[in-house]
Amino acid sequence: MMSWQAILAIGSGGFIGALARVYLNGLISHKVPHDLPYGTLGVNLIGSLLMGMFVAYFMYTSVFSMNTKSFISTGILGALTTYSTFAIESVLLLKSGHIMLAMANMSLNTFGTVLAAGGGFYIVKLFFK
Repeated sequence: MMSWQAILAIGSGGFIGALARVYLNGLISHKVPHDLPYGTLGVNLIGSLLMGMFVAYFMYTSVFSMNTKSFISTGILGALTTYSTFAIESVLLLKSGHIMLAMANMSLNTFGTVLAAGGGFYIVKLFFK
């Protein structure tokens, strides 16, 4: 069972992450004309990069408490990344007959976020080696 401190940490982090997601998604969507949902892709790439960086930092340091780690990773970054949005956007692209755009969206989100998380992890790991 989670403590009330952990619940509060994750919930308040989720609030911040959700607001950041809406803001960044809107900013990217407004600045980049598109047929592909680049706002969602951008948020997923940014969130994955940051997740990789924070997980690596958490592994190499003991600066943060478990509640702070949960606030950042599960709360902020969990709410920032938008895989449910990515999934429904892909379904809607498929449903509307945009097969190639749907495939591009699924490939870029799937492989791009894994590469971004790995890149973020590697960047931080370099500082601690």
